[in-house]
Amino acid sequence: MTFIEKLNTAWKTNNSLLCVGLDPDIKRFPAHLQGQPDAVFAFCKAIIDATADFACAFKPQIAYFAALRAEDQLEAICRYLRERYPHIPLVLDAKRGDIGATAEQYAREAFERYNADAVTLNPYMGFDSIAPFLEWKDRGSIILCRTSNPGGSDLQFLTVGGQAQPMPLFQLVARLVANEWNTNGQCALVVGATFPQELAEVRAIVGDLPLLVPGIGAQGGDIQATVLAGRTANGAGMMINSSRAILYAAPQADEDFAQAARRVAAETCDAINLHRI
Repeated sequence: MTFIEKLNTAWKTNNSLLCVGLDPDIKRFPAHLQGQPDAVFAFCKAIIDATADFACAFKPQIAYFAALRAEDQLEAICRYLRERYPHIPLVLDAKRGDIGATAEQYAREAFERYNADAVTLNPYMGFDSIAPFLEWKDRGSIILCRTSNPGGSDLQFLTVGGQAQPMPLFQLVARLVANEWNTNGQCALVVGATFPQELAEVRAIVGDLPLLVPGIGAQGGDIQATVLAGRTANGAGMMINSSRAILYAAPQADEDFAQAARRVAAETCDAINLHRI
């Protein structure tokens, strides 16, 4: 299956738009994992197993693994996901953005080393930085458009396009991806939940193009506003990411960390589904 086909299947099979982000922070691991050589793998595996039936995608953030010199454990996590949950898309959050031979190597890293279904990309260097990833026609290219951080407005909201058709830069990115770059039907966009008005504007521009939507949970994005702004006509079209709120959910009663994560994932999935149709 291609990335888009797998994503469509996951939306239906798990009845979910929830993307579970994997951002391992060893300082927040439970006590029994502290100091263990495979703690990152063990933690992420437990989260995956606890939340898989509520997820339409998993999104490991490469920096969290690289900073811990745990790329081997990231490889093991990606391998586990592909073997145990092959029906759930694996999105490598790497935000790569370079050109030529360097971009080709970044594509090999994402799609060969980690065997990801899709990777996040930075379009600042233009189509040249995206093209090497598009050569992998069964994999997804998820391109930054309107990010969830306040500082994103420094550039993404600048007016471009000249007097004939002025528009914010993020809208131009959305148009380029939807109308020119998505030649193989494998592209998606990153649009933050913290800006629902801009999310709705992007949806209007790109039609049914999938959107990766960070910003709910710890970043404070409103679930109802996000879903109403970004859903497609059939109530899908989004991977709404939550990372820290699920990973580090406070256990209740006799819960362990994985059971707490499962509870919050279920609650988040249900809250999203309330507004899908």
